[in-house]
Amino acid sequence: MKLVTFVGGERASASVGCVGDDDVTVHDLSGVVGQRTLLDVIDEWEHLEPAIAAASDLPVVTAPRLLAPITRPRRNLFAVGKNYREHVREFGRSGYDSPDRSEDLPIAPVVFSKATTAVIGPYDDIDAHSEVTSELDYEAELAVIVGRGGKAIPRERAFEHVWGYTIVNDVTARDLQRDHKQWLLGKSLDTFAPMGPWAVTADQVGDPAKLVVSSTVNEEPRQHAAIADLIFDIPELIRVISAGITLLPGDIIATGTPAGVGIGFHPPRFLVPGDVVECAVTGLGTLRNTVRRTAS
Repeated sequence: MKLVTFVGGERASASVGCVGDDDVTVHDLSGVVGQRTLLDVIDEWEHLEPAIAAASDLPVVTAPRLLAPITRPRRNLFAVGKNYREHVREFGRSGYDSPDRSEDLPIAPVVFSKATTAVIGPYDDIDAHSEVTSELDYEAELAVIVGRGGKAIPRERAFEHVWGYTIVNDVTARDLQRDHKQWLLGKSLDTFAPMGPWAVTADQVGDPAKLVVSSTVNEEPRQHAAIADLIFDIPELIRVISAGITLLPGDIIATGTPAGVGIGFHPPRFLVPGDVVECAVTGLGTLRNTVRRTAS
């Protein structure tokens, strides 16, 4: 099932909907879930899923505007760096790695976070933040949405805790990432986490290793890789993160980006105002965000 958060039609406030088989039509689920957010729905999934699945004759939303599926995450997004072999190499060669230009593969997942205030919708504008950064980059990623929370989750039970999946563009200010010698600031500027367009339940996705993640800039192909190429797969990420941190329903884990980001080119090809970035994952739709210079 493909669920969305939208405004439009008769709904002035954000509401939960489901996407039809044509991947375009949005049906209003308010008659089933009331005023719950998608985060609330995930919390109560065991109770609500049968009612959502059985719902029929749902109203069609006229001209919906899609927001991020989870517009206000409970806490920072978990994110993973250097999780594709070729991206590790391009990152090491770029000179932006710290403390050196190492192209060695990580021996454990490199986990950081992105602020919740970075989250925007699948078609919203990315603020260029020209007063803060001159080295704006993109990173297309498959993101895991946690369903059942837990701590010390073993690999073999990890998928029992996955509710579904979405797409995240892990937008990055490379100069901030480099100069501050950590990743939080460069990854967390406002609008630096476009998300969506849908949240797709795990049962519909099936084996995530069969998915492909890709990106384009101004329709030029940049990234393309199978999720099967992850250095640390989804069960391992869940095992490592939950070892000492209790995962909560609705937590989001961005799993890493493949080679083809802006710093991988010589010279680097950073985003500028007017650029259009598209990030796609098989069966999960496409993000389409334009870089804008926002007046302060």
